[in-house]
Amino acid sequence: MATRARPGEREDALSRARIVEAAIEMLDGGNELTFRALAAQLRTGPGAIYWHVANKGELLAAAADAVIGEPQPVTDDPALTIRTAALEVFDAIDAHPWAGEQLARLSSQPTVLRIFERIGRQVQALGVAEAEQFTAASALLNYVLGVAGQHAAQARSVEPGTRRSDVLRAASTNLDPDRFPFIRDVAGQLREHDDRVQFLAGIDLILEGIRSRLPDGR
Repeated sequence: MATRARPGEREDALSRARIVEAAIEMLDGGNELTFRALAAQLRTGPGAIYWHVANKGELLAAAADAVIGEPQPVTDDPALTIRTAALEVFDAIDAHPWAGEQLARLSSQPTVLRIFERIGRQVQALGVAEAEQFTAASALLNYVLGVAGQHAAQARSVEPGTRRSDVLRAASTNLDPDRFPFIRDVAGQLREHDDRVQFLAGIDLILEGIRSRLPDGR
């Protein structure tokens, strides 16, 4: 005879996928991720979670991997594939800002290695000399994770109900013009720029630099 769940209990079995999904919901809501709070949300005990996930670090890594997701198919254009991969990461971190901080913690975590592998293969497809492939791929990876993470951190720092343009306007116009002449000159662009467009422009600048060092200059 099957055992029925008591009132308030979930009948579906606890799984690693459910745990990761619940963790993502907590992180997206701006809540601190603890196994005690997660257990309460899942209506189980912390010990049941430890059966599927060894520790908080492993759970955070799994959550980040889940929100980054599987990459889009590779195209015949290596540069386009790199731009697409970069935007996938940027958009994922934009939607889940905590993931940017997580990916910056450890370069050897599987998600970062997967992104690095994807970028590296396209760097090879561009025809970059073997001795320069690691440097080129690393520059792209560091830019992607660094800028996407910084953008997410800035977005989280803006208080609810406050427009980002107003914050940037105040920051740029209050600077000493003698110490910060450049920033004052570009204050208009700083206030009104599109982060996604600017991010892609930076990728293109790096790609142009990589192409300029190719033997045939392609």
